[in-house]
Amino acid sequence: MGATPAETSPATLMVDLIISLDGYASAEGWPGWWGLEGPEYLAWLDEEAAKNYTFLLGANTYRLMYGMSAQAAADRTGFSAEEGASLTGLAAVPKIVFSSTLQAPLDWPNSTLVTGDAVEAVRELKRTATGPLSTLGSLKLTRSLLAAGLVDRFRLVVFPVITGATGRERIYDGYPDVMLEMAQSRTFDGRLQLLEYVPTVLTRPPGSR
Repeated sequence: MGATPAETSPATLMVDLIISLDGYASAEGWPGWWGLEGPEYLAWLDEEAAKNYTFLLGANTYRLMYGMSAQAAADRTGFSAEEGASLTGLAAVPKIVFSSTLQAPLDWPNSTLVTGDAVEAVRELKRTATGPLSTLGSLKLTRSLLAAGLVDRFRLVVFPVITGATGRERIYDGYPDVMLEMAQSRTFDGRLQLLEYVPTVLTRPPGSR
């Protein structure tokens, strides 16, 4: 059916997103995690942080997350304790930033700037890196990497909200057709649903000739 499987290599690439039920990455006026984070979910985030991911992000996400991390470190915001710890902890995590507008050296610690083609850079990174890779937000970058067949795992945590009036950043706009094979599922705190898939990008609908 014209499938293009994700490439295999020593370094695996995870697309990792939080999402409302109607497909938004965030919503205006809502708190972080839509105010629905619970102890099981937060404990899982701590477990994931210990897996030593290298995060991939674009310029807009870099500016946003660096600003939020700096604000949380200065304790000048209304972030919850859990949000603050998560944001400040990102300073110690290796990050690769893809941008043609930012200039090196980047201010956020442990950030490496790549100015060339992101798809080709990640393709090479998957051949040479040995640790796991994960996107951090960056919907445009994520879409490009998925379309190129570079994504090994596509993971969502679905929050039980519909933000039709206030939703921002529609996740799936511009995506190719993708077949998803379930690899893992889990429920946190009786309300958040983790869904992890192996993606296969389709060149045409299943069953077509």
